[in-house]
Amino acid sequence: MAVADDPFTLFHGDGKVHPRERFPPAPPWRLFDAEPIERPPAINPPRTRPPFLVDEPEIDLVNAALHLRRPLLITGKPGVGKSSLIHAVAHELQLGEVLVWPINTRSTLEAGLYRYDAIGRLQEENLRKERGQTVTKDDGDEVLGKYIKLGPLGTAFLPSNRPRALLIDEIDKSDIDLPNDLLNIFEEGSFEIPVLSRVSDFWPTVRVQAFDGKDKVPVSEGRVAVREFPFIVMTSNGERDFPQPFLRRCIRMQIEPPGFKRLADIVEAHLPESGETAKALIDDFLRLLGERDLATDQLLNAVFLATSIPIDLGAKTREKLRESLFQSLSGHGNR
Repeated sequence: MAVADDPFTLFHGDGKVHPRERFPPAPPWRLFDAEPIERPPAINPPRTRPPFLVDEPEIDLVNAALHLRRPLLITGKPGVGKSSLIHAVAHELQLGEVLVWPINTRSTLEAGLYRYDAIGRLQEENLRKERGQTVTKDDGDEVLGKYIKLGPLGTAFLPSNRPRALLIDEIDKSDIDLPNDLLNIFEEGSFEIPVLSRVSDFWPTVRVQAFDGKDKVPVSEGRVAVREFPFIVMTSNGERDFPQPFLRRCIRMQIEPPGFKRLADIVEAHLPESGETAKALIDDFLRLLGERDLATDQLLNAVFLATSIPIDLGAKTREKLRESLFQSLSGHGNR
């Protein structure tokens, strides 16, 4: 296991807070130098659940991604904890609330970066003309900025002295072009908002809304540029292959389905009084795992009901309930 003064270990995986004023230097080819903007610190809310359990190989890959400023691509079956890992990292390193971008077939790069309400702005512009109101160089935030809201990806790339944590969830469900579209922003560390670039001579800086709150953030010359590359986790259920140029820019992690000891540790962390009942349910869960697509939280649900409800459900009722809770996520394989 990592020792306290190990310079490689930024993330320990122990559920404790290990904040850092500054992160170690990035590789020369991953340095970004945008001027930081002042924002209220985004601190994770108090933790009310047990720490996420992480194995040492996974900890090493997380630390490699942090040092190299590269996205972490996590592949595994649904329910093995792919999306939970980033919350553990953000909590331990105090990176703020995790920004989440759930992906579907309609997701586009622009939607992840920002949203521009062109219709709303046009309606207000017509009202201004009807009222005979003129626009001045002090009106950029009101006339244009309030109609632009950064998306989770765009907010993660705001310049700050500490990286933000961004979850791009189920990227394998995206349109075939999205992974390649992400390559440029991952390499350049910046993106343009064309509607702001076109008016930059008149309004050099416009304050727009961030994704994670009501505070406004300044965008200069129509461009958002990162200072500290965000900690990005992309999850995949392994339903498709990705282009080699995309994979080359990622640190890849494969999470395998847990065995008995890992499941017992997870149950112990969440339900420490479950005892022998949990062991029997873990055996049933592992037996069915070879036939069905199951998630760890299905096991936790079954253990909780079997050990925490102060009534005797009867063996037959418990068996039916367990069978209902252990249904395959894919809809196949249930008996």
